[in-house]
Amino acid sequence: MKTMKKAQLFLSCFALLVLSSCTKDFDTINTNPNAPNTVQPSLLLRQVIYDYGEQMSYEGFVAGDLLAQHRTALDFNLFDRHALKSPQLGGNPWPIFYTNLRDNQIILNQSRSTPTYSVYEGPALILKAYFTAGLTDLFGDVPYFEAFNGGNGTVTPAYDTQEAIYLEPGGILDNLDRGMEAISNYNAAIPLEGDILFDGNLNRWIQFANALKIKHLIRISDKIDVSQELQALYTEGNYIASNADNATFNFTNTDPNSFRLAQLRIGDFNNFVLSETMEDILSALNDSRVNTFFKPFSNSTSNVFNGLINGIDASSTSVELGNYSLAGAAFRDDTSVLDANFITAWEVHFALAEAADKGLIQANAQELYELGVQQAFAYWQTEMPTDYLLGNAAFSAPETTPLQQIITQKWIANLINGYEGWVEYRRSGFPEFNPISASLNNDLIPIRMPYPAEEAALNAENYNEAANATNNNSINIPVWWDEN
Repeated sequence: MKTMKKAQLFLSCFALLVLSSCTKDFDTINTNPNAPNTVQPSLLLRQVIYDYGEQMSYEGFVAGDLLAQHRTALDFNLFDRHALKSPQLGGNPWPIFYTNLRDNQIILNQSRSTPTYSVYEGPALILKAYFTAGLTDLFGDVPYFEAFNGGNGTVTPAYDTQEAIYLEPGGILDNLDRGMEAISNYNAAIPLEGDILFDGNLNRWIQFANALKIKHLIRISDKIDVSQELQALYTEGNYIASNADNATFNFTNTDPNSFRLAQLRIGDFNNFVLSETMEDILSALNDSRVNTFFKPFSNSTSNVFNGLINGIDASSTSVELGNYSLAGAAFRDDTSVLDANFITAWEVHFALAEAADKGLIQANAQELYELGVQQAFAYWQTEMPTDYLLGNAAFSAPETTPLQQIITQKWIANLINGYEGWVEYRRSGFPEFNPISASLNNDLIPIRMPYPAEEAALNAENYNEAANATNNNSINIPVWWDEN
């Protein structure tokens, strides 16, 4: 994994965050009276990348991993029981997306109004597409095209359909294309500063954008024909293809830039243990990453791992912490080995393997799958067993399908990666999740995040329309691309 431990970059980012704090109101999100009138785009870029990566890594551990059944919560576990309108230690990503989209829009506006800042236009467009895709993939229809016009009087923006957000001009795919075009057309000598993903390397931003196109074309491939675009991207090969080029940054091993679970009290960290689903899958695969992800449970006499079913009712179920496996050393003891993950080579190769398996591109699906598995083990700094791809993890293992193998391996590696493990499950149905213990959602696995309560108060008319379209803001209504 890439080493990037320049704490001074993150300290200045933290100082800027204090200066530019915001409320959840769209008006103040777009016009913050406490922020400086002008901020250098290099500082904003550093802030946006770090803030999003740090917050979504934390969200991944305390909320996304619960929905993906990587972990189980012992207490503060209404979210684990699928009461998603009751976020506790995490589970409220809405302001993370909108705050960073707002700040990124400032960068984009500066790049277009000030010639010396034009180098920032391409990266800002790519980040806008990245944040927007994460937002709509969780919630479905959201305020987008009008959402950043607070300075012009639009403080209650309309909700746009996910289809429009993906496909229309100014949407996700268009912004990725326009971002790459802006970078290709940039010929000045002023460097990109504040870039803690790629250290100002604009060619790697193009690889990043192409990797995101592959990911999101696959995500919508049940709705539209994406084969021609995917084939062109694969044939050209200008995407993130090795772990050395991953869109990640390292956490440090010291405050304030260590992984947040290392900074919280031990009780919060110990609230999360290995889930029964994760244990079952890793055990069936003889997967050595269990030793990286988790610790043997403390009451064990033989260094074995034990998972707990998701969604227990803590008020009626007595659980002894020593009987279940806590998160591994990387998540608290030495967080310098952890990355904030935007997109990686293994994720790209799993997406391409899926495309090949479905006949969307002409390529060897098994080779792409096996490369993705090898890269995922390397990313998690775990030695892959020599026979791993010959056993139950084989591309054509008995009683499974290649697609199930591809998505399962992606799901395993997506630990703490925001909500990606859950999103992939919603899209594909893989891997098979266990029923949870004490569901607060009629034993259904949720398939979208609910709009937050403040939307009903601050943007009532538009919220009511969106809520009506989702059966009163139900978490059981699929988003546009979800055919499963």
